[in-house]
Amino acid sequence: METRAGDPGAFARFDLNRVPSPAFVVDAAAVRRNLAILKDVRDRSGIKLLAALKAFSMWSLGPTVASYLDGVCASGLYEARLGREEYTGLDEKGEVATYCAGYKAADLPEICALSDHIIFNSPGQHVRFRHILDAERANGRAFDVGLRINPLHAEGEVAKYDPCQPHSRLGFPVNQLRPEHLEGVDGIHFHSLCEQDFVPLGRTWAAVEPSLKQHFDKLKWLNFGGGHHITRADYQREDLIAFLQQVQRETGLQVYLEPGEAVALDAGILVGEILDVIDNGMPVAITDISATCHMPDVIEAPYRPAMLGERLGEAVTRLGGPSCLAGDIIGDYALPANARPGQRIAFLDQAHYSMVKTNTFNGVPLPAIWLWDSETDELRQVRTFTYADFKGRLS
Repeated sequence: METRAGDPGAFARFDLNRVPSPAFVVDAAAVRRNLAILKDVRDRSGIKLLAALKAFSMWSLGPTVASYLDGVCASGLYEARLGREEYTGLDEKGEVATYCAGYKAADLPEICALSDHIIFNSPGQHVRFRHILDAERANGRAFDVGLRINPLHAEGEVAKYDPCQPHSRLGFPVNQLRPEHLEGVDGIHFHSLCEQDFVPLGRTWAAVEPSLKQHFDKLKWLNFGGGHHITRADYQREDLIAFLQQVQRETGLQVYLEPGEAVALDAGILVGEILDVIDNGMPVAITDISATCHMPDVIEAPYRPAMLGERLGEAVTRLGGPSCLAGDIIGDYALPANARPGQRIAFLDQAHYSMVKTNTFNGVPLPAIWLWDSETDELRQVRTFTYADFKGRLS
């Protein structure tokens, strides 16, 4: 995959030595700018807009997100708890929409207490747990039920990241949907995009709408999921707004979007340090940033993260992490200066997904988390991780 990271913005003037290494640094001003764009789309289109915690869960910014958007979407019990605790705003009016590919019965009572929408992956799962939903409603819980469908219309660049890949486990195939599947269901959810602009959304709706229109009079809302790069400079926002207005007008339903990356796009960097340099047919540098531990999508996607200040066209150095995994390779880069131990480097657009996917394989330390405001230059440490965090998740 090609990174969609844009201009480094204010990070072009950030002194990498102001923070320890490794460290995530998130620019609060950049997050606010993204949120302002999303709020504008929300306000002008009349939709509701939820932040996807699976992409960006920096809950120290929860009150900021809550002041711009309508709430969050969660992928299970823990994210639902985090959303309700940190993202619903001082008036606690923010919504929590929870979707999970497979719920556990033991988790559902608490999920019912936390969520405004509970979205099931299949009609069978909804029917199997309906007695729990009925019991929770009898106890005074109020929530909507949704069903995730699979549009059977692939738009993804990479199949393993495409929820509409052949034999996908995500969503009920829309061509199998029957009226009885929507008994007790308030809304339809689908999510089939990944870092994409408006045009694939329009094509997806054109593909799925004929199968859904017979059910609109039984529903309250439609949720178009995430993967919308709304805050990217070249995103067709005016087309999106017109489309959302049209869908709501024609269906009579409330529309939701659940952007994740768009909240934190180009809003964070991952700062690292070169620990050693060897020559093995080319310069090879060991860094305290690990692809497998700190940026696993580099290996899983795979993709090449953009580097702050890279001198394109110059001789390259291969960068890899400190772990024992042979494939712990970040990529080949023309560094801002010749590789040397102690040199600081930074990778762009690392606020989303990298931070939520970190792990401690090999006992590699987790990066600290810092919050910077490029408008005021205020810099503060939000969290640091120690040996106790590594040991505490083992036994």
